Amino acid sequence: MEQITWHEFEKVELRVGTIIKAEDFPEAKKPSYKLRINLGPEIGIKKSSAQVTHLYKKEDLAGRQVLCICNFPPKQIANFFSEVLTCGFYLASGEVVLAMPERRVENGSKLA
Repeated sequence: MEQITWHEFEKVELRVGTIIKAEDFPEAKKPSYKLRINLGPEIGIKKSSAQVTHLYKKEDLAGRQVLCICNFPPKQIANFFSEVLTCGFYLASGEVVLAMPERRVENGSKLA
């Protein structure tokens, strides 16, 4: 595993946000949802593509808080620009479990 410095880590904007909408994303190569995530007043509402269709129904995602990296440049996926990276953990099967705080925190809160 490559090591980074504390200074490099401090540059990563890991923030919590609440999913406000999840939609199917049939244009994506891998099964995904288009998410709209409220990251608080400083960052606002951002779009993200997330490959979590195997473990989550889109109807169940609204209201969930998730961890996002907010300072990557936008990434085009098919006809969609993902503005933040929604974080998760890979299972051995390849499915993704969303990274979520264990209790509600204010949207936009930075990971300590």
